[in-house]
Amino acid sequence: MDTQTLKTFLLLAKLKNFTQTAEQLYVAQSTVTNRIADLEAELGTPLFVRSKRSVTLTPEGLSFEQYARRILELEQTAFQEMNSIRNFSHTTHIGTTNTIYECYLYPQIKEWLKEHPRHALKITIGHSQDLLCALQDGIMDQVYCYTPLRKKGIFCEVFAIDELILVTGTGQNQYQNGIYKSDLIHSDYLFCNFALQEVGSFIRELFPPHFLFRLEIDNSTKLIPYLLDIGGISFLPESLAKPYLENGALTKIPLLDFEAPKISCYKIQKV
Repeated sequence: MDTQTLKTFLLLAKLKNFTQTAEQLYVAQSTVTNRIADLEAELGTPLFVRSKRSVTLTPEGLSFEQYARRILELEQTAFQEMNSIRNFSHTTHIGTTNTIYECYLYPQIKEWLKEHPRHALKITIGHSQDLLCALQDGIMDQVYCYTPLRKKGIFCEVFAIDELILVTGTGQNQYQNGIYKSDLIHSDYLFCNFALQEVGSFIRELFPPHFLFRLEIDNSTKLIPYLLDIGGISFLPESLAKPYLENGALTKIPLLDFEAPKISCYKIQKV
């Protein structure tokens, strides 16, 4: 299978339309059809279910989509590595979650780059599981995330430990003296879907199953503007909330009859 065929497959999986895929690739629609047919023949399984109105991935297609994306990422990394040899003494590819990058890595990386001008650095910000897959595939050299990886050939250590605190915008005085666990269900809670193992479970279990929040978002850094502009309360890593606590934009709410777990951040790399 070649690169163009994989790119065609991924674009068709995204657009779910042969005509639009051909237009974006600047090829004839028959070329798209032939590439997909060749790929399905090579893999020995149909990748798409076709009808007059729609094109959808088969279960095999859904599974292959992840591999196709990783193959292309690995190819791109290889080309970049070969190119960097001519310009830099070494290249390191780091993967990190957004919160860890914002709270810890950026200041360290900034100073490190100043001290190592001949070292190229590629940073990918994503979700923990995607980053760990890329590490095991050899696409990344180091990963900083909230999910530990314990297996042979992998070095995993705690990079940082953070507190989980409940905060609200300054001027929101309803819970200035603290909050009881039972009061959370009646509060204006803005939910961040932390993929942090026990931390994510802890927050979920504070509310009934399938509870509908006024706002739900999967990136804690993007939650803060809502807390500042529309009010409400939410749990955040203390390191992320710290600048806003120091300048008075956010206020910490004491927990009266329960405690929040700590957040462990991990540095992971191949041995």
